[in-house]
Order: sequence, then structure tokens, then C-alpha cells
Amino acid sequence: MTTTLADVAARARVSPATVSRVLNGNYPVAAATRERVLRAVDELDYVLNGPASSLAAATSDLVGILVNDIADPFFGIMAGAAQSEIGGERGAREKLAVVCNTGGSPERELTYLTLLQRQRAAAVILTGGALEDPGHAAAVAAKLRRLAEAGTRVVLCGRPPVSWPGEGTAAGAGSGGTGAGAGAGPGGPVASAGAGVGSGGPVAGAGAASGGPVAATLTFDNRGGSQRLTEHLLALGHRRVGYIAGPEERTTTRHRLEGHRAALAAVGAAPGPVVHGSYDRRSGYDATLELLRRDPELTAVVAANDTVALGACAALRDRGLAIPGDVSVAGFDDLPFSMDAVPALTTVRLPLCEAGARAGRLAMGKEPVPPGGIATVHGELMVRGSTGRARA
Repeated sequence: MTTTLADVAARARVSPATVSRVLNGNYPVAAATRERVLRAVDELDYVLNGPASSLAAATSDLVGILVNDIADPFFGIMAGAAQSEIGGERGAREKLAVVCNTGGSPERELTYLTLLQRQRAAAVILTGGALEDPGHAAAVAAKLRRLAEAGTRVVLCGRPPVSWPGEGTAAGAGSGGTGAGAGAGPGGPVASAGAGVGSGGPVAGAGAASGGPVAATLTFDNRGGSQRLTEHLLALGHRRVGYIAGPEERTTTRHRLEGHRAALAAVGAAPGPVVHGSYDRRSGYDATLELLRRDPELTAVVAANDTVALGACAALRDRGLAIPGDVSVAGFDDLPFSMDAVPALTTVRLPLCEAGARAGRLAMGKEPVPPGGIATVHGELMVRGSTGRARA
């Protein structure tokens, strides 16, 4: 039976006029009411059922780029590079790229995906690590599948692979997933991108008979990069190493911490204290003070990213400790300011610009997905002045 606007109104406990206002965006509606309406639209597949299904299959010129925090260079670099590839070429239709800032909220992430589905977006790019919550992961996977089946190209830039509902793991390499693609949707393949390397070619998948879209994955090697970074510190004689991790619920956090611990285990070194926090400077500052409280004899601090590492350096200086004479500090990502820090920051370089650009090309169908649906980029260790030999 075809879902109607009245059905959505009943599910959301609002009037049909309110549903129309939310979907058309032509009249202010309270945020809580808007969220309730969009959730009902999603649950009832209102966009994709009946006559709306044929409309949804005709994509618009809109491209959505979802980021956790556009002020964070990690996301800003990827989003900017993707947008540079999204603009129309001579003789082609122009595309409008819209950056959707989720603030790390899973609810906002789903809301933006629903809105982009409603607007029949030509493509959607999701950037950064995923939330490790089974319910949210299933909801995102279902939403991405609906988008793909409606003709939207989907790209995951720097995220782990996605499993489609009712399927095994879609794809994976380097950041924790395994498997292969799931099939072909009417609007082209779903591609997930995390790096700017890998050759083009057809996607290996189960085909249309499997009922799911093709899933191609290009992924950051967060584990391997973190392991090489810690191995560098171990080679300098460090054995009392503190670690500042990101939010516990994020895949990037877990993968980087796993790489760090793998390096320690390989040489039989005892793991040092670990403090979780946000991916920001203040978190790095506070976490470093906590690490020193737990182990005043630390000789090195590994930070979850470069911004956190800057906070760690500030805390050490405020404690009268020299970098790297007393304590070495290392980060991750190689953001633009890392080389200009004093001392310059040892870190792992991820090609964020290349990743974003490739995500944009994949979203626009300008290049094929990699063979087998998977390509992995390995971070490059950048040794600079913030790390040195462990003090005696």
C-alpha cells in the first residue's frame, strides 16, 4: 500500500500541513517537530514509495558533504578538495556542493541524510570515522542503501566499510572491515573513499541479484600508521609512553589505539596510561596533565591527532618540561600547522587533500572504483623535532 503524507503526519503526531512545511522547507518549524517528521518520513519510506519513487530516481544537481566539524582542518581539507572536483566541467551541468556540519551528532547525521534523500541529491559524501553503535550503524547503512537505490552516488571518505542490512560486511581493508561489494543500484555504485591512491577498474561484487548496491572502499590505514609511529618511539628507547585517545565511540579512535598497542606488544613493552577525550587542543592539554599524574616518569606522549598534540605540548611547557629533552610528543594526520609548531611535530601524514579530491571524483563518476572495491592508503611517518631519545 502506498504511503501518504497523511500517514507520515499520523506517525509524527502532527498535521499534514506541518509535514508539508518540513519537506518543502518554506516555513519555520520547531526543531523537535522537524526531527520527528523527518524520522517518520524515514521510517515509512515516504520518499521512495508509490509515485514518489519515480521522482526520487531523478537526481538533482545537489551534492551533500557531511563533516563532523568544518572548523577542524582534518574535515575542512577533505571537504574543500572534494568540492573542487564536484563543480561542473565545460559542457557539463554545474553541481551545488553543500557542507553539512553534524557536530558529531548521530541524530544530525541521519537528519541530513534524510534531507538529502528528500532533495534527490546527485551524490552524498560522508567524511571521518564512524560511530561505533550498532543501532546507528544499521540506520546509516539502511539510509545509504535507499539513497543509492534512488540514484544517488554515495562516498564514504575516511570511514570504515558499511554493511548493508541483511548482508555480510560490504567491504574492508586496513581500518577493520573485510569482505566485498554487494550489488548494483539503479543510480551507479556506492563508493567509500578514505585515500587518494589505488587504480581504477571494475568493482567485484555479488551483482544486482544480491539486492544491494556495489560497495567500494578506499580506507586510511590508521592501525598501521599508529603502529609505525609507536615503533619510532620505541626505537628511541622510550618504554614509558602515555597515549591520548579520541572519543571512545569512534572507529578512528579504536583503530589508532590498536596500532599503538600492537607496537608495544611486539617488543614486550607494558602499555602506558591512556586517557580518552575530544579531538581538540583543550582535551590534549587536560589529558597530558592526567597522564603525568598517573605516571610522572613518562618519557613520551602519543596524541590521537595533531591538534591534541599541540595541547599536549602546551601542558608540558607549562609544567616546565622540555620537548623532546624531557618528554617526546607525536601526533597524527600531519595537518598544515604541524611543521610550523615549535618544535616541529613528529606525526603520520595522511593525504587528506588527495582523499577528498578522489572522493569528489568518485561521487561524480569521473573515475571508476578500484579493483575488488577496495584500496588502502598507508600513512607516511614524518619524523621531526618533537621526538628524541628517551632521557636516561
